[in-house]
Amino acid sequence: MQAGASEAKIAEVAGAATSHLFSEGEKAALEYAEAMTITDRKVTDQLFARVRVHFAEAQIVELTAAVALENFRSKFNVALGIEAQGFCVLKSPDDRDQLTASKPGQRRGGVGRSGTVPG
Repeated sequence: MQAGASEAKIAEVAGAATSHLFSEGEKAALEYAEAMTITDRKVTDQLFARVRVHFAEAQIVELTAAVALENFRSKFNVALGIEAQGFCVLKSPDDRDQLTASKPGQRRGGVGRSGTVPG
C-alpha cells in the first residue's frame, strides 16, 4: 500500500476488536461504524462515550458522515445493480491468485438503458 494501512492490518479488520494491530481509537471507530451499519445494532451511549475519548467533535462528525455516505452508496448501488469497479480489490488468503474485478461501467443485467454507469 502506498499510504494508509498495511495489507496485514487490512486483512485483520474483521478481527480488529482483538487485534494488536489496531489502536483503541481505531477499534472504537470500527465498532462505531459497524453499529451505524448493521441493522440490529445501535450506537449506544457507552459506545459514543468511547468514541469521544479518542476523537474531537469535528472528527466524530467527519467519521459519521463518511460511514453514512458509504452506507448510502451501498444501498444505492445494490438497488441499481452497480457492481464493484475493481478500484479496491481485497485479496482473501483463500483466493489471492483467483481474483477478478468487474469491468468499469458494467452493471448486473444491464440496469439502465445503456448498461453503463452514467457520467
